[in-house]
Amino acid sequence: MKVFSWRAAGGRLAVLPILVWVLVLVGLARWPTVAPAQVGSSPKGVIRTEVNLVNILFTTSDKQGRYLNNLARNDFEVFEDGVKQEIQLFGNYSTEDAQSLTIALLVDTSGSERLRMGIIKETAIDFIEKIMRPRKDIVCLIQFDSEVNLVQDFTSNPKELARAVETLKAGNSTALYDALYLAVEEKLRGEAGRKVVVILSDGEDTSSKIKRAEATLAAQKADVTVYAIGIRDPQFRSDFGILESFTKDTGGRFIKENARLETLKRAFQLIGEDIKNQYGLAYLSTNQKHDGTFRRVEIRPRLRGAKVTHRRGYYAPAK
Repeated sequence: MKVFSWRAAGGRLAVLPILVWVLVLVGLARWPTVAPAQVGSSPKGVIRTEVNLVNILFTTSDKQGRYLNNLARNDFEVFEDGVKQEIQLFGNYSTEDAQSLTIALLVDTSGSERLRMGIIKETAIDFIEKIMRPRKDIVCLIQFDSEVNLVQDFTSNPKELARAVETLKAGNSTALYDALYLAVEEKLRGEAGRKVVVILSDGEDTSSKIKRAEATLAAQKADVTVYAIGIRDPQFRSDFGILESFTKDTGGRFIKENARLETLKRAFQLIGEDIKNQYGLAYLSTNQKHDGTFRRVEIRPRLRGAKVTHRRGYYAPAK
């Protein structure tokens, strides 16, 4: 068991125990509209088992990078460890009435971002106002420096979030891994629907207690898609390998930009477009072993020239 400081909204400091090994069936989240399936019966009653579907969010684009948002189930094939699977459910999330969205916005407020805070605040507020559908989507705001601070808990009110963004202040070192891990474990794991983390950072980690691999694993097991904007400093050579790995391992997108108002707004716009053009599919794996292994997933488009972006796979439940 590891213990972290998590500063809750309103300034109250809470010490929360975080279990590194969570003995819960994750990575195979239930599709919201699917009920447990009946598999047999006896004179003493009905025997039931729960059907756990593998859920994958993905985007599809053409050779020019334009989103293809009018495709159907028959336009795709899905494979797990090279074995073809049957798509049970399929959804297009590019419509206004698409499945609800839950976002954790993680903002780096370490000392290296001190001179950029004004631009960071303005672009974050602009993103919130454009991505949220009031009374349907919810967003929480988390800042991280040497501590991870929950500035605003989940809300569907953009104005409430904007006020929270305005309170952000620069701190000291950077606990990037801790921020992602805690956002997933404490805020996103128990949420239904589409779950997204958006990180705005220079990509450095200097003070986390959690390891990089643990943060990645937590996001993968909770079906969280990570997007990241890497803020470049013209005076220094930036290494964004950490942010890139988070996004590749979860099916998100990484964008690097200079700390200018117009470029950061554009980066947030691209992430918003990616989220709004998602598809989702679900399948029941032909491999029913509860061995805790990583299963590699590949979605292949039938349309020539199309490109699909999605997370690399999932972890099977362990006994």
